[in-house]
Amino acid sequence: MSQPTLRRFTGGAIEPYIPDLARLRIEVFREWPYLYDGDMDYEACYLATYGASPESLFVLAFDGERIVGAATGVPMADESEAFKRPFLVHGHDPRRIFYFGESVLLPAYRGQGLGVRFFIEREGYAGELGRFTHTAFCAVERPANHPRRPADYRPLDAFWARRGYRKHPELATTYRWKELGAAAETDQPMTFWLKALNED
Repeated sequence: MSQPTLRRFTGGAIEPYIPDLARLRIEVFREWPYLYDGDMDYEACYLATYGASPESLFVLAFDGERIVGAATGVPMADESEAFKRPFLVHGHDPRRIFYFGESVLLPAYRGQGLGVRFFIEREGYAGELGRFTHTAFCAVERPANHPRRPADYRPLDAFWARRGYRKHPELATTYRWKELGAAAETDQPMTFWLKALNED
């Protein structure tokens, strides 16, 4: 297994890679804590929405021609109303925030520093665009006693904090997806983390 190489794509340039990205998201997000029971049709629509934003970013990790990881970002102004609403309610301007959609990596490629590089690439891109004061992402909330929580699970909170992100409990929303074993989609609680772009 070689060290993956990272390549950047913006806007519609991601279109040829959407099927591979959809499969990657479904595979990784099946794991705790998301327990996502995804399908290709939904994924294609979700990723096409990102591709429709000319300033969206996709950082793809390739092992040869195979995509083994991906990180995405998009101006918050191009995101859904559900994601913008908490920021508007608490006095933040979505036009000044660059939102990170996800960071997914196959298990065999973890622990090589790619997670850090995904953040560096997205933060650098947001800085290059020149009008953003903050970057943000959101993470699902799960109770510590959840029956599906793996005994060896290590939350990423400390990793995110080392990158300069701070959890903002007041910036909360919900997002719907179908969990493994569930009959239908349900609302999942999400909390945003925020970082000022000039903090390192």
